[in-house]
Amino acid sequence: MTTMTADGLGTTKSPSLLLAVTEFARASLDIGSLPVAAPLLMQAPKGDGHPVLLLPGFMAGEGTMKPLFKFLKRLGYNPYQWELGRNMGQKAIGSEGEKMVARLDQIYAETGRKVTLIGWSLGGSFARMLSRRRPDIVRQVISLGSPIKGSPKATNAWMAFQFLTGQKINGPEMRAQVAEGHLIPPVPATAIFSRFDGIVAWRNAREPKAETTDNIEVRSSHCGLGVNPAVWWAIADRLALPEGEWKPFDRSGAKAFIYPSSGH
Repeated sequence: MTTMTADGLGTTKSPSLLLAVTEFARASLDIGSLPVAAPLLMQAPKGDGHPVLLLPGFMAGEGTMKPLFKFLKRLGYNPYQWELGRNMGQKAIGSEGEKMVARLDQIYAETGRKVTLIGWSLGGSFARMLSRRRPDIVRQVISLGSPIKGSPKATNAWMAFQFLTGQKINGPEMRAQVAEGHLIPPVPATAIFSRFDGIVAWRNAREPKAETTDNIEVRSSHCGLGVNPAVWWAIADRLALPEGEWKPFDRSGAKAFIYPSSGH
């Protein structure tokens, strides 16, 4: 159902209370499925060694990205943590995102190669922001259950965000960030989302339709997106695209049972 917020943004309602309260229980199932899927995941496309910067979700630290970090390392990529501590909004990245930009610049200076950005939840929103700050050194953006469009109130975390960061949801800075977030990234962008997300409204976690955007639907909790085998395979597929080339995710054959739709 679509409603209108005070700022005039159309938005779907936040996820149901049932999905929200079962998040951690369902995330444990996502984690538990990794050992079973490990043999298949090791058949994922191998990496070309390019750098990948991982950005954690709201209130999360680098530890939450460690399993994905190790997976990407095994595939042959050069993953990096963001080294900005817990993701507490602007407190972590700087008022204009300057700390995040500096980290990206550092990685590019060390490797001399364009960087893929992978962000979970709020980290994905920041990854999209970062791609607009440095489009010349970003290879692509992959977001996991990130609030991309609509109102920030279409999540079950907005009150905690407002309290812990000091940023007012209806304040001018947040309104500007939301408006910027609605823009299509200047680099290829893939949004991975789940209709079973208990934190972020899934309809708002999808990229707008464009020539170099895609949406990949998976069956996962929000807190399990970073440790879900289907998510990992989709990430490996996107990372394996040659630099400068782009095509939508292939959902043909047996993949259609795992990845229900593009979500556009």
